[in-house]
Amino acid sequence: MYIKNWIGTCCCLSPLLEHVTPVAISQKCNPQDKKALLQIKKEFNNPKSLSSWNPRKDCCDWEFIHCDVSTSRVIWLAVQFSGPDQFTTPFPNPEFIGHISPSVGDISYLERLEFNQLPNVTGPIQPTISKLKNLKYLVISGTSVSGPIPSFLGQFKNLELLDLSSNKLKGSIPSSLSQLTNLKQLFLHENKLSGPIPASLGQLINLERLAFSKNRLVGDASVLFGSNKRTEYIDLSRNLFSFDFSKVDVPKKSSFLLDINHNNIYGKIPVAWTKVKELQMFNVSYNLLCGQIPQGGNLQTNFDVFNYYHNKCLCGSPLPKCK
Repeated sequence: MYIKNWIGTCCCLSPLLEHVTPVAISQKCNPQDKKALLQIKKEFNNPKSLSSWNPRKDCCDWEFIHCDVSTSRVIWLAVQFSGPDQFTTPFPNPEFIGHISPSVGDISYLERLEFNQLPNVTGPIQPTISKLKNLKYLVISGTSVSGPIPSFLGQFKNLELLDLSSNKLKGSIPSSLSQLTNLKQLFLHENKLSGPIPASLGQLINLERLAFSKNRLVGDASVLFGSNKRTEYIDLSRNLFSFDFSKVDVPKKSSFLLDINHNNIYGKIPVAWTKVKELQMFNVSYNLLCGQIPQGGNLQTNFDVFNYYHNKCLCGSPLPKCK
């Protein structure tokens, strides 16, 4: 899947890795961090995959853990099970059973927290995560975590990546997420979210990639577009969005990917989409669009009938001629 493959390679980790220890370090990890990690292991039913988490060994040498080279504090807890290369989507590990431990909030220097493709992890998004003021990357994806998206996530001023995709989250998207002014990637796809998108999310001008697909979201999502924004990927597919596509402020990016299939979006396709030089994805099928498909750019050369069909009265190449 495009989103997941891209996440595996994109997360701007090089600045973080500059502060990470090599495989082994001489200093001992912080006792508070070690205690919290062992409690996390216990509450996940001591999975075999955490066999390296031996209390007799330095926790900075444990798998899935990285420590700051100068302080020996744990700054990275990333539990995922990758394939043979960095481009492979993490594969599910059913060994982890139960809730995310409240002790995760005691690893106070964490910059990256990731629980990825752990389908038997349940319960809500752990409230004690709110204590982790240094978070830059938060990934809870491919789990059975349920409940609402907590509003406290809006307090992480340094957050650059928020991935809560492929869970069982319900309820609305909290407006507090609009306070994440440094956010570059927002992935909420494949949940059971409902209601409208907060208009304030349109203020996130640094957002580069977002995916809300396969939810039950409604209303006007046009606020997510903008010629003054850095956005280069928008996936709103398979929801119940309804807005006039004619009035969308088309991004002035040289490269863009757009998927809005299976919604109730109406109006015409703006001619400005022909000006996007590298339009790599453009799926507007299964909507209520009308009028002639603008000619030029990549709208015909890169995309076929399947990207446009099942609309109300859309016509022109690659669809049949307008009458």
